Amino acid sequence: MTDRRADVLVIGAGVIGVSAAYFLALKGRAVTVLEAGEIASGCSYGNAGLVVPSLSVPLAAPGVVAKGVRWMFKPDSPFYVKFRWDRDLLSWLWKFRASCREETARRSIPVLRDLHRASALLFDELTRLEGMDCAYARRGVLGVFRTEKGFAEGRAEAELLGEFGLASGLLDASSARALVPALRPGLAGAIHYTEDAHLEPAAFVRTLARHAERHRASFVTHTEVLGFRLSGRRIVAVHTPRGDFLPEEVVLASGSWSPALARGLGLRLPIQPAKGYSIGLASPPTPPAVPLLLAEAKVGVTPMGRFLRLAGTLELAGLDFSVNERRVQAIRHGAREYLDGLDSLRELEVWRGLRPCTPDGLPILGRPRTVENLVLATGHAMIGLSLGPVTGKIVTEIVAREQPSFEVGPLAPDRFDS
Repeated sequence: MTDRRADVLVIGAGVIGVSAAYFLALKGRAVTVLEAGEIASGCSYGNAGLVVPSLSVPLAAPGVVAKGVRWMFKPDSPFYVKFRWDRDLLSWLWKFRASCREETARRSIPVLRDLHRASALLFDELTRLEGMDCAYARRGVLGVFRTEKGFAEGRAEAELLGEFGLASGLLDASSARALVPALRPGLAGAIHYTEDAHLEPAAFVRTLARHAERHRASFVTHTEVLGFRLSGRRIVAVHTPRGDFLPEEVVLASGSWSPALARGLGLRLPIQPAKGYSIGLASPPTPPAVPLLLAEAKVGVTPMGRFLRLAGTLELAGLDFSVNERRVQAIRHGAREYLDGLDSLRELEVWRGLRPCTPDGLPILGRPRTVENLVLATGHAMIGLSLGPVTGKIVTEIVAREQPSFEVGPLAPDRFDS
């Protein structure tokens, strides 16, 4: 094994790492991407495939703690904490609780809104690349409510987003069923967020990786990062089973595995893996015209060309890849409460993945103070796909030591140190 020099070494080949590699290569940088598995083999494979300016309210939002207390110890609830005596988990929960305030959410919404909108424009551009067959469409997302209480909460959130310029339209039950005939009778209503889009995520990421390769980026898969060698405040070597890589710049975009790798650099990232599940079904003869967010069940339903994907749940259980069948069944049951005809569709796969969640609901993006040639791009939780392209563009600007196109102060890696 010989050492390999690298201009920019990106760790992680999900949507964040691949987007960064693409934009860096487009700028003429020599990029090498290391990935422990295959390209788009983690959360970029099985997520709901949504590009969602409508999800600009952070995960740490007012009222979440109250709901979470009701849900968190029920194994089949939308939000479940597998409690363990773990200092990092307890610290994360304490910071999360402190972040669930209205003033914090109001500061975060414009940050997320601007990132989502910029990313949506980049999706419009990138999905026109040659060979990009990923079922991309911008028809919005329909939030569907079974109960009057849920619909009232949905309207309140829509009004909050409306204050920040994110428009939506209210639909009564009959109008919602006219748009999506498979919706069951008895719904309370729906909210149509028209800025949103959807696509098949793995197809998008893998095709974007091929375009990055055309611009001379290289991908080294099935190669785990074992550690780092530092000289002063710089990373001078990244250790792998295939030898050392000697980078000028490093981008850490390894999702839920970022905290473990960052510890080798003396950094503590407050990220908890949040397990989510998805179920792939053969596409119905008439798939939904728009993706659905089934509000009370916390389940997303996305048409992806040849198949339909049901996705949901948030389970804080550490780096645990086991499949909890109760939680998978909760997705099936929840979707059936809103939609007819699902039982007749052939089930193709059950998937699970670990989304990296920060306690304030904002990604970690930027250079830490203590490592001068490192850029962190992680902690995107359930909106990693949606923010993938814009994150890649910002990473490229930070690596070039240019002024970023967006205010990244609220995303700074060191914001949790105080």
